[in-house]
Amino acid sequence: MKRGLWDREIIALLLLLAMLPMLLAWLAYGGLDAASRLAFTLVTSGLWHLVFMLARAQPPSFAGALTAIAVAMLAPQDLTLWQLILGISFGSVMAELVFGGWGRNVLNPATVTLAFLGFGFPTAPWHDFAPPVAWAAIPALAIGAMYGVMSWRRILGALAVLGLALLAEMPVAPVLPSATIVFALLVTDPVASASTRAGSFLNGAVFAALTTLFATQWHSVAPAQMAVSAALLTSLAAPLLDEVAIAFWLARRRKRHG
Repeated sequence: MKRGLWDREIIALLLLLAMLPMLLAWLAYGGLDAASRLAFTLVTSGLWHLVFMLARAQPPSFAGALTAIAVAMLAPQDLTLWQLILGISFGSVMAELVFGGWGRNVLNPATVTLAFLGFGFPTAPWHDFAPPVAWAAIPALAIGAMYGVMSWRRILGALAVLGLALLAEMPVAPVLPSATIVFALLVTDPVASASTRAGSFLNGAVFAALTTLFATQWHSVAPAQMAVSAALLTSLAAPLLDEVAIAFWLARRRKRHG
């Protein structure tokens, strides 16, 4: 993330701006069902943020909209309203709000919500995205990297591993549309990801490697579920990736300076 006088709400707004290409493409192809799903997730996430905002006397935050958009786009289909409420409540409260809000959380709340819904309701089918929605992730990543709210090193790490997988003719092509959307919505979160330079590169590489592994070994599973599972494991590994990056830096420094 670039240095400057930004606060977390400016960063959240820039992330929302970066998501617009994907969101608009998804709404265009999803129609009224997609719009109503988005409205419902926005209201549910917003209510929980309002409760904690009033309880802690904190200013309002746009971070809830980031979670709502990711859940609306990626959550399994055919879930009932109470199932969506349960998933969003668990993810938003347990993964974000109890830690003090966005910026203090360890895991991305949307990732936790989606993992909860996937494991809790395994028979619900996952989305298949229209190709233009996946293509829209490219300008989203470009906008995020341009404004410094998405790490270009993380993007390069993912591209390097996926490129090697394609050169090795591994069966990752069917997973790429969903993986690209999940990467843009979840893995590029500047809070719940590695923060060092080398760690950011490893962060993207690990997500791509896990996605490739699941694509080759996890049969009869929807691509979106594979990508969300890879995002969850990558987020859990983020502190370790930073530790590895710091350890390498210290080893090089000792070798150079004694």
